[in-house]
Amino acid sequence: MTATARATRVEVVFGAERDAAAWERRHAAGEVPGRWPYGLDLLTGPGAEVTTRGLPAPGRVTRARARVQEALGVRRASDGVGVAWDENVARRMLTVAPRARMHSGAIWVTDALAADPTSERVRSTLAVLRRMTGVFVISRAQVDPLTAALGPGGPPVSFFTFGVDAEFFTPRPPAARPLVVSVGGDRDRDPRTLFAALARVREVRPDVEAVVQSASDLAPPPGVTKVPRLSHRELRDLYARASVVAVATRPNLHVSGMTVGLESMATARPVVLTATPGADDYFEDGVTAALVPPSDPRALADRLLTLLDDPVTAADLGRRARAEVERRLTSAHMVEQMARAVGIA
Repeated sequence: MTATARATRVEVVFGAERDAAAWERRHAAGEVPGRWPYGLDLLTGPGAEVTTRGLPAPGRVTRARARVQEALGVRRASDGVGVAWDENVARRMLTVAPRARMHSGAIWVTDALAADPTSERVRSTLAVLRRMTGVFVISRAQVDPLTAALGPGGPPVSFFTFGVDAEFFTPRPPAARPLVVSVGGDRDRDPRTLFAALARVREVRPDVEAVVQSASDLAPPPGVTKVPRLSHRELRDLYARASVVAVATRPNLHVSGMTVGLESMATARPVVLTATPGADDYFEDGVTAALVPPSDPRALADRLLTLLDDPVTAADLGRRARAEVERRLTSAHMVEQMARAVGIA
């Protein structure tokens, strides 16, 4: 950028409930990864002046006013670039804080589209995304169905890999005691398959402990401790105690569980997870992770037992996983790709 060139003004928006300012204070205290959620503060660079803003969910009056202003042609979008991490926040950005150029991630809409393309929620979400300058996804499996759904003349859909804070999640020595850890409760997790697999692990290896963070109403099998939530520091400590991390998901296109998988890899922990479309963007079976078919508790249990029975192989897998994170899957790697996708690189 020349001395006279102006930096592009970029506003990264989150839902107000996310409270990015409070997140930044917690990061300074060592409590959470990334100065902003997802490490998006790293978008700041020589060509970009980046700020953040929390957007409330617009009420009926705000939505109605925005529609009237747009119909009358009196609504003005602020200069610069707006970036929303997902389609739900993009809806708020479009209504509350429109920018001349707007980019949004898409996470949930592709699976909702596959389930019921005629639903009002899908149609309204696609209408929001069509108003974006560009849309990005973090699973290659989402690109084609989303591009088709947005239709001719829709915004381009770009793919880049997600990343994690490899300085917050650091490599740790192998676990002293056999422990299986599983974390996460989003809508595409599969606690039934997970618990069935852990029950089999416990039958074969009753010395193995298991800790599962989940909001599921299902009762865990004997010997498996279920906790409702964990802070990021508690999660980091739990990964450090783990012999292996398990992630069971239902079929989905956005790679549910990728965050846990990458955090485990950053901690140099072997991870066994469901091979859903897009998972191979992040995990290579037998090299940086172990992949198993969906809804197959026996396959999941067998891969867990193989790693539990062979700590040397498990440690090697964890070391390769950490190296892969450092090579291409950190927050800095992600934001470098995102900056190109939103036109500020």
